[in-house]
Amino acid sequence: MIGRRGFSALALAAAATEARAQGPWPERPIRWVVGYAPGGASDIFARMIARQMGPALGQNIVVENRPSGGAIVATENVVRSPADGYSLLHVDNGVLVYNPALYARLPFDPDRDLTSVGFIGRFPMLVVVRPESPFTDFASMLAASKTRSITFGTPAVASPHQLAMEVLKRRSGLDATHIPYRGMPAAMNDMVAGQVDCVVVDVTNGLPFLTTNRARALMVVGDSRAVALPGVPTAVELGYPGAVAYGWQGVSVAAGTPPEVVERLNALLRTAIESPEVSKQMRDIGAELVPRSPAEMAEFVRAENAAWRPLIRDLGIRLDV
Repeated sequence: MIGRRGFSALALAAAATEARAQGPWPERPIRWVVGYAPGGASDIFARMIARQMGPALGQNIVVENRPSGGAIVATENVVRSPADGYSLLHVDNGVLVYNPALYARLPFDPDRDLTSVGFIGRFPMLVVVRPESPFTDFASMLAASKTRSITFGTPAVASPHQLAMEVLKRRSGLDATHIPYRGMPAAMNDMVAGQVDCVVVDVTNGLPFLTTNRARALMVVGDSRAVALPGVPTAVELGYPGAVAYGWQGVSVAAGTPPEVVERLNALLRTAIESPEVSKQMRDIGAELVPRSPAEMAEFVRAENAAWRPLIRDLGIRLDV
């Protein structure tokens, strides 16, 4: 018969054996799954940050592209993978916030099935016009919309760009009609050609046009001026509180991943983002560093859910019909 002390000793030995079997993390390369095609902003950031994190981990981080609408294929792939920290998911507004409101049926629940690791950065949203536009500021655009509907271009339906304008419309009373394009370059080119009155563009795609005088920025749809464009006023400054919208990117893992693994990934992610190579690249394209712990990112996502999912449903935007 095994006494209490004998049972405890056996339990401790079993736990030690299991720990040795699992070994130190990481023991093998890690996947970073991106739900978009190679060459896009998400892919570029993932590869650049992975290069910085790999040496510190002692393992390679291999970026794996699984493009699909809404990054659903990539998300499901990570959600269905073991919760062991060997599969990272590149996330953004759409993956964590918009998809549950845009699709009636998803093969996962991002609120339940994913755990936040950390934030990569945010991208201010700008309202821009062509240089010769009669709109010298947002006030003149707003006044013109009282007599005719203004047209605004974005890279896609249900993009952060469209939703930024939708919240601005509600806060300011602007009458504007959405013209969706297939990607940001097409929208910007049509704006320059005068096919649409204005475009909502993220700072990364907007800077090349603004710095070469092919576009003018009327405002940042946000609560703080863009670091790359300190002379452009914000919607909040102009008297429209609540007209705040940013594109953003981060990293998540499958729910159930050990907390110590999540914390280590967060620390390495933050160090990588603050490295000279990555931070310079982000500054050059106008992205803004906003370091967050896993808990802080989770709280941020909850606040985004509360703000954007009701708006999407109220607007009646659906992508699965």
